[in-house]
Amino acid sequence: MVRISQRSVREIKEAAVALYEHVFLARQDLSQAQVDALAATATEIVEANNGKVTKTETWGLKNLAYKIKRNRKAHFVLLNIEAPAGTVAELERQTAINEDVIRWLTVRVDEHETGPSVQMRKQDRERSKRREREEF
Repeated sequence: MVRISQRSVREIKEAAVALYEHVFLARQDLSQAQVDALAATATEIVEANNGKVTKTETWGLKNLAYKIKRNRKAHFVLLNIEAPAGTVAELERQTAINEDVIRWLTVRVDEHETGPSVQMRKQDRERSKRREREEF
């Protein structure tokens, strides 16, 4: 019979790489360059903790359903992450400290979506509809 200590089990779980989607909302008064810098900082945190960001999407400035910390709009950013659980915990800790981020959500997924996300496809459809209307 093989005995495994609790510490060994914890180390095995932390070493296992999982897939995550991390979305954060940045304050409306930030410039696009500042939002890109926030995404780059999040990527650095993940990579410094043995993780990998496979995709970054900036969804742009969108209206919120209700005010969050006095903001009616926010910049939305999606990161697809491959990392152990400890890396995501550190990313969330750093995100909570940052006052430019007003909300965030990290979800573990079975697999990442290939190609653009639903939000990006929606934006593309809206752009093409606008072009069609302008042509007539």
